[in-house]
Amino acid sequence: MNTPRIESTGRKPGCVTNTEVFQHPLMEEPPAPSAGKVVRRQAADLTNRARALCSGCPLAAACLYDAVVKHDVSGFVAGTTETERKQIRRRLGVTVEPEDFDSLAGSFRSGKRVDHNEVVRLRQANPHESLEMLAQRLECSLSTVKRHLRKHRRGESSEPATRRVPTQAEVLQAAGMMPDRSSGAA
Repeated sequence: MNTPRIESTGRKPGCVTNTEVFQHPLMEEPPAPSAGKVVRRQAADLTNRARALCSGCPLAAACLYDAVVKHDVSGFVAGTTETERKQIRRRLGVTVEPEDFDSLAGSFRSGKRVDHNEVVRLRQANPHESLEMLAQRLECSLSTVKRHLRKHRRGESSEPATRRVPTQAEVLQAAGMMPDRSSGAA
């Protein structure tokens, strides 16, 4: 896989030097349609200013690629809003899982993802134990345990299907930042 690298250009990106724009609360959480005209105008002005700063940034292409393909970033990034990045992902068929900061911090919540292989391993190690007991051990529901065991019996893979990762050029094209090379222009 050819992942673009962000190289140092010697000059700081606009998002670093203009934090009052990029980290403004209206850029992180756009105003609701019911917000007043003044607030919506301020958000539009901030967005336009941020777009102008991003458009001249030498890191914009790599930044957009990372924000679309690698990380589910909130706020305004690489000349795009969160909604625009979702649209780009939809066009490309890309799914990005949000970071699970709770598990990184060692904090677990109910509804956590259960490892398919762990369910199968525990069942094989404890064949006489009830499924309810297995669910308690895994801190999940009985239906989750049953679903994983059904998948195992049917021989379904526990690994998600490998998806093709788009290239940087494909991300830029989907974002409308690069001309469509298939249009016959030579």
